[in-house]
Amino acid sequence: MVSLAVSLPQLQLFFLVFLRTGAFLMSLPIFNAPSVPVLFRIGFAVCASLLLLPVLPPFSLPYLSDGFSLGVAAAGEILLGLLAGMAVRLVFEGLQLAGLVAGYQMGLAIAEVIDPASEEQVALLSHFNTLVATLIFLAINGHHAFIRCLVESYEIVPPIGFHVHGPVLERLIRLSAEVFIVGVKAGAPIIVALMLSTVGFGLMARTVPQMNIFIVSMPLNIGIGLLFIGLSLPHLAGYMGDLFGATAKNALALLRAVP
Repeated sequence: MVSLAVSLPQLQLFFLVFLRTGAFLMSLPIFNAPSVPVLFRIGFAVCASLLLLPVLPPFSLPYLSDGFSLGVAAAGEILLGLLAGMAVRLVFEGLQLAGLVAGYQMGLAIAEVIDPASEEQVALLSHFNTLVATLIFLAINGHHAFIRCLVESYEIVPPIGFHVHGPVLERLIRLSAEVFIVGVKAGAPIIVALMLSTVGFGLMARTVPQMNIFIVSMPLNIGIGLLFIGLSLPHLAGYMGDLFGATAKNALALLRAVP
């Protein structure tokens, strides 16, 4: 006869693992979409927590009998999960920034679409970069790397081991600053090409004042932008792969600053 008796410390450990795992999964761009049902996300987090428990290192955790201590521990686990998932989220935000800047230069800023992942209006190129980044993230098994990152997070910071220190905030600020660096690097070919074309149109406007540069430049800027998007797409895909390859290491480095 199979016994399903579960002690209160084991139930408490599962609850803390579930909170960290759930917060980590909900911060990933694929699982945090409003189009994904909430029950599916909760069920997936429960299943992932059950599969994660046997491979975790043994913990000697104190049993938290009062609700205040349990609430503080639960909040710490949620913050740890969000910190680990924020590393990949910031990469996607940087790629969206690259598409937004290029879209403004091409004159496509007024053309926006509904992003099904966030159910918000985003620029066309931002949505395009998000779709390409999601496909590359799955193609290089980035989700596998982050599952390993989640398992290693328990070796770095065991449950009820979250503490806010200065190094955590410093690394988080540096990681947030990477959004602008990623945006500039990802959109550099298109941004530079359109900047040079704008300078050229400005010189043309000075030499040929009879020409309506505004009407002429709009379709040409769109054409130049689309041309350089096609030319830079293979290099952009390689750059995205390198970004996602280093993102798991950045997440672990951020967690190592916690204890």
